[in-house]
Amino acid sequence: MYKYVHGGDIYTARDLTQNPNIIDFSANINPLGLPPGVKEAVLAALSECQHYPDPFCRELTQALAAYEHVPRENIYCANGASEVIFRLALALKPKKALLLTPSFADYEKALGTVGTTLEFYPLTAENDFRLEKDFLQVLDRTYDMVWICNPNNPTGQGYEASFLKEVLERCHRRNTLVLVDECFMDFVDEPEKYSVQHLLESYNNLLILKAFTKNYAMPGLRLGYVLTANRQIIDELRAAGQDWSVSIIAQKAGICALGQTEYLQKTRQLIKTERQFLLKELNKLGVRTYGSLANYIFFQTPGHRELDKQLLARGILIRSCANYRGLNSEFFRIAVKNRADNLILVAALKDIIKL
Repeated sequence: MYKYVHGGDIYTARDLTQNPNIIDFSANINPLGLPPGVKEAVLAALSECQHYPDPFCRELTQALAAYEHVPRENIYCANGASEVIFRLALALKPKKALLLTPSFADYEKALGTVGTTLEFYPLTAENDFRLEKDFLQVLDRTYDMVWICNPNNPTGQGYEASFLKEVLERCHRRNTLVLVDECFMDFVDEPEKYSVQHLLESYNNLLILKAFTKNYAMPGLRLGYVLTANRQIIDELRAAGQDWSVSIIAQKAGICALGQTEYLQKTRQLIKTERQFLLKELNKLGVRTYGSLANYIFFQTPGHRELDKQLLARGILIRSCANYRGLNSEFFRIAVKNRADNLILVAALKDIIKL
């Protein structure tokens, strides 16, 4: 039977508990919710739904070009970041790829659909799940693609742009493509320290994955995109699937979202404050935290392997990381939410994890 492996499955949680009021800490979504302006844009877009969506997402791509400061020809929009991942696998059919582990499951899943030989670079608790210098030596082998999530999911550990530039340079000499997933970069306190977006024009082997899902609380609308100076790859992505994967509603919502500057400012401050609050409370409980630079916290609870089940019984859904490569049932991930929800979680944790 097929097993769903991601967070955000409130539907199964409701069925299991018969509780319609689950508090979802398993999906890392902006706690401010969908911006009001985006809701209005969605409603207004309904009148256009008698037409097919623009297959080239012209207005959205133009808005993204201005927002990201890149040529519009360097942008491809899709039905969420996951569609980009699967289209890349189908379009490029890499023979051999290198993945970090633990990391986002869909990289492995997508590459598995096209028979790619996979090798894994293990990130370990002993090294705080950091990417070490020896990673550069691993790149001496022959790979068609290298996939790096930054900040990494689930660890929240970030890799500095200065180091990733070395990765890109080494891979460029070997004609190896490098995908850097920056879907959580907007939640990092110093994004300029970690993002490689300024290297796009210098390295045509670089692809940067981004999405509206997390920062604009739009997972149900499905909208993501990739940035690359390699326009041949853009064409190959277009040819690798249907032409209308981004709905009219999603396109209009994305255009509107890009103008929500005050909303994003509030988001960054809220996430910074609440992340610090949760880290402090978890540390008081003796829980070991790692990385956690984005809008989620990754932690280990030795002796509490069923923490997710204990919390679900209290109406709180968190992400067990037991199904990630290299992890076990002592590792968990929680979203950073608003103070009211965070207090509920902390109270439950204090009750379960006795000092």
